[in-house]
Amino acid sequence: MSGRAMPCSPAEIGSLFLFEDLTPEQLGRLCAAGRVEKFEPGPVYSEGEPATCFYVMIEGTVVISRRVGGDDVEVNRTSQPGVYAGSMQAYLGDRVPQVYGSSLRVTEPTRFFVLPAETFSAFMQEWFPMAVHLLEGLFFGSRNTQRAVGQRERLLALGSLSAGLTHELNNPAAAAVRATASLRERVAKMRHKLAVIAQGSYSPEVLAGLIEIQERTAERVAKAPALSPLEASDREDELTDWLDDHAIQEGWRIAPTFVQAGLDVDWLEQVAAAVDEEILPGAVGWLNYTVETELLMDEIADSTTRISHLVDAAKQYSQLDRAPYQVADVHELLDSTLLMLSGKIGQRIKVVKEYDRTLPKIPAYPAELNQVWTNLIDNAVFAIDSAGGEGTLTVRTARDHERLLVEFRDTGPGIPPDIRSRIFDPFFTTKPVGEGTGLGLDISWRIVVNKHHGSLQVESAPGDTRFQVLLPLTAADPETAEEPE
Repeated sequence: MSGRAMPCSPAEIGSLFLFEDLTPEQLGRLCAAGRVEKFEPGPVYSEGEPATCFYVMIEGTVVISRRVGGDDVEVNRTSQPGVYAGSMQAYLGDRVPQVYGSSLRVTEPTRFFVLPAETFSAFMQEWFPMAVHLLEGLFFGSRNTQRAVGQRERLLALGSLSAGLTHELNNPAAAAVRATASLRERVAKMRHKLAVIAQGSYSPEVLAGLIEIQERTAERVAKAPALSPLEASDREDELTDWLDDHAIQEGWRIAPTFVQAGLDVDWLEQVAAAVDEEILPGAVGWLNYTVETELLMDEIADSTTRISHLVDAAKQYSQLDRAPYQVADVHELLDSTLLMLSGKIGQRIKVVKEYDRTLPKIPAYPAELNQVWTNLIDNAVFAIDSAGGEGTLTVRTARDHERLLVEFRDTGPGIPPDIRSRIFDPFFTTKPVGEGTGLGLDISWRIVVNKHHGSLQVESAPGDTRFQVLLPLTAADPETAEEPE
């Protein structure tokens, strides 16, 4: 869009802070090479168009916006004379795409000093050669550093996840090893007890009855009800008294095992009625080994199932065997990330899930979204730890018009208002030296906004900080998505 041409006054443009140190000769050359244009309310240029001009506002009001999905998100609005926009990287030439990185519009009649991009670049090279070299080094150095530190950020996250996963795997693996060793010992004792019973003068009918009782006992173990601590304690006392009354040694040790297996006094009465009194202690001891064996096998099954679930969660988190771009269930992604980070979250932080399970699957890059969840959860845990280590992390999903909302809420101290606008800037961090690179939120923002055409925003107050990720429910064109570096 072109404005209405107006006279250019060297004195007027020299009053703008950007040009205030230029000589009268330089100001005259600027006026001769450029122009003053007045724009009526409306657009000046649009994001993605070739960057042909450098704009410096003389008077009026400008609004700068970025395109996020199908929406234009306002990023700045100002009436400050001298603010500039447009082809600000023209001096870099063909080494970077020369397109407008945002859209510019005015809300009232506004005058700009307009300089063609090639002229702006030439003046920069002629008048400020050292500054140009410094800016080139800063631009490319910052971009390379950001890429390198971004890789380091991913490696740090991977190291943290690996440590947490190793810790989580170690517990069920160690439990399975312990249970296996105990199981071997119990089976050996069961064989010995069976040999003792078989050597006695018992009829085949009695032995068959014992085997039948053993089978029914094993079935009871599989269907054992969950008891409260008080109920379990009362039943242990009842079983101990019954065992003592029937002259069975170490009833206090056997009773807790029987209670865990769901056995009660009525069951033991059935056992006593099925066998002779003289073999009752041996039968109870044999059944005790049976119960212990079943419980140990349940423990092994639970431990190996836990290991299997952890491996599945690791595969889900890493998306190793899946296409990069696919239709995904965000709840599966969130659950796998929370499980992978459970070691870091610890016991002092309560995790609350408020999932809307009616939400549909969405087209996404699941591995990248898992990285976003990791960064946001890690920041929430750090915030809660900095406030004493105890708090609540709430993960909520909901529908927001035609977008899916994923919200991470923590009860940490909050983000101070004076730094809230900077938290998504590259290399900005509030963590101590060595604990953060300042790229976690920057990477997350680019994954959500650039790659998924969504938005990432924050609301914060002491005790209530919420990072909100909004993702489109419909597919964006993956070919136009920008790769996060």
